[in-house]
Amino acid sequence: MKGNTKTRNTLLWLTLAATVAALAATFLIGRTPPLPAFEEAGPPPTRLGWRGRVGLVAGDGVGGATDGPAARSRFADPWGLALWEPPVRAQTDDAREEGAVAVADEARLYATDAGDNNRIRVIHADGRVTTLAGGGEGFVDGPAAVARFHTPSGLALDLAGNLYVADTGNHAIRKVTPRGVVSTLAGTGTPGFRDGPGAQAQFNGPIGIAVDVGGRVHVADTYNDRIRIIEPDGRVHTLAGDGLPGDRDGAGVQARFDTPTGLAVNARGDVWVADAGNRSIRHVSSRGEVATVLRDAPTTPVGLARSHDGVLYAAGIWPAMVLQVAGGGRHHDIGAAIDGRFSRPAGIALDAGGRLYLSDAGAHRLHRIENADRAGAEAAAIATVAAAPGDGTGVLGPSPLDPLPDNRGRWPLRPQLGWHEVVGTLGEVRGDYQGESRHHLHGGLDIRGDVGQDVLAIADAKIASPLPAWGMGRLGEGMALDTVQYIHMRVGRRPNGELIDTARFARVDDEDGTLRRIRVRRGTRFAAGDVLGTINPMAHVHLQVGASGYEVNAAALAFANYADSQPPRIEGIALLDSADRALPRDAGRVQVPADARDLRIVVDAWDQVDRNLARRRLGLYAMGYQWLDASGRPLPGYESPRLNIEFNRMPVDREAVKVAYAPGSGITVHGSAVTRFRYELTNTLRDGNLATGYWQPSELAPGDYLLRITARDWSGNEAATGRDLPVTVLAPTVAPPPSG
Repeated sequence: MKGNTKTRNTLLWLTLAATVAALAATFLIGRTPPLPAFEEAGPPPTRLGWRGRVGLVAGDGVGGATDGPAARSRFADPWGLALWEPPVRAQTDDAREEGAVAVADEARLYATDAGDNNRIRVIHADGRVTTLAGGGEGFVDGPAAVARFHTPSGLALDLAGNLYVADTGNHAIRKVTPRGVVSTLAGTGTPGFRDGPGAQAQFNGPIGIAVDVGGRVHVADTYNDRIRIIEPDGRVHTLAGDGLPGDRDGAGVQARFDTPTGLAVNARGDVWVADAGNRSIRHVSSRGEVATVLRDAPTTPVGLARSHDGVLYAAGIWPAMVLQVAGGGRHHDIGAAIDGRFSRPAGIALDAGGRLYLSDAGAHRLHRIENADRAGAEAAAIATVAAAPGDGTGVLGPSPLDPLPDNRGRWPLRPQLGWHEVVGTLGEVRGDYQGESRHHLHGGLDIRGDVGQDVLAIADAKIASPLPAWGMGRLGEGMALDTVQYIHMRVGRRPNGELIDTARFARVDDEDGTLRRIRVRRGTRFAAGDVLGTINPMAHVHLQVGASGYEVNAAALAFANYADSQPPRIEGIALLDSADRALPRDAGRVQVPADARDLRIVVDAWDQVDRNLARRRLGLYAMGYQWLDASGRPLPGYESPRLNIEFNRMPVDREAVKVAYAPGSGITVHGSAVTRFRYELTNTLRDGNLATGYWQPSELAPGDYLLRITARDWSGNEAATGRDLPVTVLAPTVAPPPSG
């Protein structure tokens, strides 16, 4: 009798486990048009257009490899996510006596962690972070502590709890058991393209991966521009794509992709593809027929997840957002209502309650996003934690404590420890060459160089993005190497078009042999001093430093022999009314009517650095103001300057330029080499945030005052002349008594 009970319990458990796992699989990877619609069993229909509320799952925003409590854990380059939610099991006393155990007894969020970590991490239901396997860069199978990966990216689970890893830098697909034992499923460790038995098959930097309920592993073979399948017997074959980057629907090898990076698959083996190079989401039937679900997406999609009823979620890197995509290509930015911004979203997963899990690789964090209208209504699979105490960052973006690249004073030009002229700083006003002089803020540091001169890496670094190069042949051409962007260069090429390094830079040609662009694989390493390209006709290198969306002032890199002993110069101070008119002066004093309101303080100022050309005007780092009484003593509330303008971080909002600068700023006369910086000191721009504001004369009693301006450069020099403006606040006019 006891044996029969055991048998029945075992069968019940197997049936329940298979059913729940199948539902979980279809929940993650279901179905959407252009295929015929059908209803899949699972949770209630997914709500469209919901507002996201974000919480922190793990990571303190500083790059590292720390396990332990979630809020103090550290990641380097978290990418792929896979969520295990165990089926509910009701054990009988007999089963407990027999020692029966579930595959996993808790929800677990698995994450690949690339960069210098090269490991698989686990976030447990209580928020603890542990390492499942890996810990050094290499290509080694074996037990957890011995195994090695090279830039692991996409991640997927099968029904037995095994993980499958797109091991990008090893050009291989790896398998990790629940106990952390690693083996190679397919791939030789060298880039190439070959179908056949797994041990002989070749891939080229695969990034995306998904597993269907039949155990077939689908692979986004990123730099082969193909979708491949690994059958349960280990045989590899191509489902779609002819190997040439392009944007073409069709059957099997007639179709083309461009840098596919993320996959989702349903129970019937149909695949959805984040086609990053085309900025599209594609659909591939189980027979290899390719159609486009969403073209010209509002972001570059790299990661995909799919609900049980066919709603897709895409993690997009540029601009950073999480996109919900429904039938017919309808889409919605889930994060539009979130207070803050992501940096470089990469991996995305769903739990059984419809909550999203997101890896923000640029911020070294993992997040949960739930419906703001019903957040907390159901228990979550993985705990949400508070930000690390004292880091001052909330939960979004990298921590201010995240270290800068270790450039050790190196410049991006030879001599790297010499001196070079700085010709542009963070936050300067820039025009569009079409009459708009306040078009955008300058995003980095410009360093003058000769056209054709080599551009050099300032620090050891690793390519993190699947699409690190952009702007082929244009003046803005550049490449992102980890958290540093090198712009205005011919990426990977000499002036004559010859490749600098064929191992790291690859040509992408049109069918007629014309160079279309240069490719650099995710995971490629560069050492300080390596040649990245050559200066194009812009005749300078533009450096942007910091995680995407959180760029910091590149002057913080402390370049060798850079010196600035010159104080900024103030050329004019004005109080402007709402019509942009300067208030009148009488005997050198600005006259402020008693009934004036909503005034703006505008200051014309600029800076120079040592050894620059005399004509070279640079922008300021910080600007502020104080109100003093007639004897020069600060008024209450103005004991310290109100430094409303501070270019420590680059704001994302394109309108920030018109918050920081007044009309008349920029190069306003065609052909003029002189830039005017007219700062709006009653507006606020600091820490990448901005707000408009005014000065209200009603806060001062009638009388004489001094308006003192603080103009400060990065090196701490302050303007000592031209900083005071005498101001008289007039008394209200008293009407004369009526005559008679």
